[in-house]
Amino acid sequence: MELSLVQRLLLIEILISEIWSQERPGPMRAECFGNLLRITLSVEYFKDKYLSFSVVDQSGIAWELNEAIASQCGYAVTYSNWSNIEFRASALSCHSRLEEGMFIITVEIKASHAADMKNATTHMKSASCSYGPWSARELVCESNYMEVSVRRKVPQTVKDFIQDEPEDWNLAFLEAKGEEASIWQIVFHQPEEKTALLVSDAWSAGYGLNTTDTRVVLRIPYTAAQIQLVKDHGITFSAVRSSIFYKQRWMILMVDTAVACPVDAVDYINKTIIWTVPKYIQPVSAGETSFKDVLVEAGVDLHKLSAKEMASRKYVLLNDLHAIMMMIPIGAEGGYYKTSVRSGQHGTKYAINLFLEHQWEDNKWGLTKYIIIKEIETPFEQVELVITNNSNLSLRLMNVTVGTFLPDVKLVKLTIEGTTVAVPEAVQHGYLTYEIRYANGSKAYIIQVPLDAPSIKKEYMGADMRAYTLNVTLAFIIHPTSETFTVPVITVSAVKDAVLPSARGFCDGRNLHLIITHGNVDQNWLPFVSDTHLTPESVKKYNYSLRDNGTHLAISVPFISSHMNYEDFHASGLKASLHLTLKDGITLANRREFSVSCSFSPSQLIQCLPNGTVVITAVKLVGAEDLDTSLFVLRDRQCKPSLVTERTATFKFNVNTCGTSRKFNSTTMTYENDVLYFRPGSDMLVYRLRFVCWYAIKQAVDVQYESKKNPPPNIKPGFGSLALSLKLFKEKSYTEPYQELEYPVVKYLREALYFEVELLQPKDVRLELNLDDCWATNSQSQDSLPQWPMLINGCENSEDSYKAVFHKVNYSLRVKFPQHMKRFEVRMFTFVQGTTLLQEQLYFHCSVMICSAMQQPSGSLCLRRCNPRKHRLDRSAEPHQHAKVSSGPVLIRKENN
Repeated sequence: MELSLVQRLLLIEILISEIWSQERPGPMRAECFGNLLRITLSVEYFKDKYLSFSVVDQSGIAWELNEAIASQCGYAVTYSNWSNIEFRASALSCHSRLEEGMFIITVEIKASHAADMKNATTHMKSASCSYGPWSARELVCESNYMEVSVRRKVPQTVKDFIQDEPEDWNLAFLEAKGEEASIWQIVFHQPEEKTALLVSDAWSAGYGLNTTDTRVVLRIPYTAAQIQLVKDHGITFSAVRSSIFYKQRWMILMVDTAVACPVDAVDYINKTIIWTVPKYIQPVSAGETSFKDVLVEAGVDLHKLSAKEMASRKYVLLNDLHAIMMMIPIGAEGGYYKTSVRSGQHGTKYAINLFLEHQWEDNKWGLTKYIIIKEIETPFEQVELVITNNSNLSLRLMNVTVGTFLPDVKLVKLTIEGTTVAVPEAVQHGYLTYEIRYANGSKAYIIQVPLDAPSIKKEYMGADMRAYTLNVTLAFIIHPTSETFTVPVITVSAVKDAVLPSARGFCDGRNLHLIITHGNVDQNWLPFVSDTHLTPESVKKYNYSLRDNGTHLAISVPFISSHMNYEDFHASGLKASLHLTLKDGITLANRREFSVSCSFSPSQLIQCLPNGTVVITAVKLVGAEDLDTSLFVLRDRQCKPSLVTERTATFKFNVNTCGTSRKFNSTTMTYENDVLYFRPGSDMLVYRLRFVCWYAIKQAVDVQYESKKNPPPNIKPGFGSLALSLKLFKEKSYTEPYQELEYPVVKYLREALYFEVELLQPKDVRLELNLDDCWATNSQSQDSLPQWPMLINGCENSEDSYKAVFHKVNYSLRVKFPQHMKRFEVRMFTFVQGTTLLQEQLYFHCSVMICSAMQQPSGSLCLRRCNPRKHRLDRSAEPHQHAKVSSGPVLIRKENN
């Protein structure tokens, strides 16, 4: 195919197939084909270089070629077969030297690695070719020009060819009469008019005119203004009808220089190229009445092929009365596939450079030689590229192969996250590219990038899997056309390396706190409470706290807030929970959920102020979302909340108003009221929150009675080197102890508590556990005051109205060492200290002695029966070991409602 011939021809990465790797002498190779010279440049030598072409005339002057000069003077520069560079010259070109049977052409080629041709290397190539006898008329259809040459002594022009021949003479005669013999004039015949140009004007218009001792030459670029498109047998030709006038001595000679070359003439049927050339076309055969074929030959790349060679390639050459037809299977030997682009899509075309020579004799010219050089390309055919993911997950490396490509394609750029970089610069982004070649000359590209590169998108897939997505666009250039196309590469690899965020929660007196430890999948997850996205604006609006240091996300929410879930009441406070959801930042799909629950002190809901003002906040419990908090009232329904949110209603009133009842006893004053909710439009009560304020002398204590569930216990472990346990059981059978999540345990007056004290370690049959003292406190500290004794010196407290009861321990599957265990039962009773009524949780403690299980003297401290105090004192020096153990808390209630 012909390329634009410019002063600087850029060769970027001329691609070399393995079959080209043979040694060739020198950087240029010359070949002769009749009246044509071809110089082929070595692709190995001129790889990656800018080129300029010049032709040296007989005076040694180098004329640098451009497109216009090349087509005007009979030169062509083309690329073929994956960037092969060919320079072709006509024997009658402007700067050729004609000698006896020879024409000589000298070409100067400069090559440089720089576009401005600095430090260029100059290569000279002089070639001479023999040529046979000239025909009376020779027509050449080159890739960028048409050429016609005729003998000077030619027959007079037939009247039928130029009907208005006298007018041509009239147009030329006046100018020719006064000029020297070297001045020519040309007349172009067009349907509308005739145009006469002097030689200088014709040269300025791009036409090439020349003369030798025996021939007249006209060369016409395909872009010339005088070209006409004519049809013959359905085939379109570029044609020029012209006459050249020449004055020699006292004679004026007129030469017919008509020429026509086929423009299309190619069909593609059933994977076959069909090239049809009509014979004896107008205007070339105008005035001729008899024709006789002398020669019909065809070939590829200017090489004529014999019938045997054509058959081996499955070519077909047909010559009938009116046309010559050549049929070439697409993909056959002699052609090649080249990369092409259409609408940004990658594809290929099959290209072949055909050559046809037709010689005939007629009654006008005698012998005519007609040569056509036809570069044919099949229509574009899209080719799907294969993208193969060969990632090595053990090395955490994404490895993608893209291909295959023909040798005329080169990867030049990558677009990574919107930034386009050249291939060498891609390394800075973690991208390595490799070109691999196959035996048939095709190639593929490998893209490698670490999984942890910033441009690799990581997305949580579920379970412990993450999806790693490579999204890069590759930009390619095609040589020599410089067409470009892009290939988006999107591949996904699933890797089992997901680390999910985890969380821990805790509470203080007023807030719930949730601390989330980031994993490696939640960088783009968004925190939500309910349907509210926790942004800096929403956090400020609701008076929350949100902090993220990159490794941890800390969220704090006040106990009284719009997004809190209130689950249940109990005696020590209100159980509230905060539910937080991490959602996908793009799809908003739920990814991870966390919650924290705590019980808050009643003081957060009820304030009994010394001046008699009560502030009570009623909350809407989970499961009662349909309640309208603005419709909460007190016993006096005229008392409505002063502050309402979606989940809370706050009342502020004096104890003497709103239907508040009052009771007196010797130590306290008690005020009681209810927060009520009635079904709208009826008197159906659906919600009641009872609250009480107890006022003692100079003291106010607030208690809230609605109790069903309680927070986890805070059990203080025993002291000393022994491993002991003090457990509270649900029944006298001692089969089911209370678990940690069931503390504090709620008990009512006169209800039994079943305790079991056990020596856990060491498991020595020679040891025996004996109880010393057991007592209760209102805090975890064993030494805190006040204290209420239950056992004294291993015996029941004689001052208790409900004395302790001991239970025998027998061997069982659970009890391997009965001597390591003691069980006793006490009844719940009222604990008082002075005049203060204690209604708080209690903790229980026991001190024990570990003694030898061997037979003891009658006065031993370790006797198994309950002993008077005086016996203990008598043997106080006997060896034994003391230890203490605790349990609780237990909540005391006056009565079971």
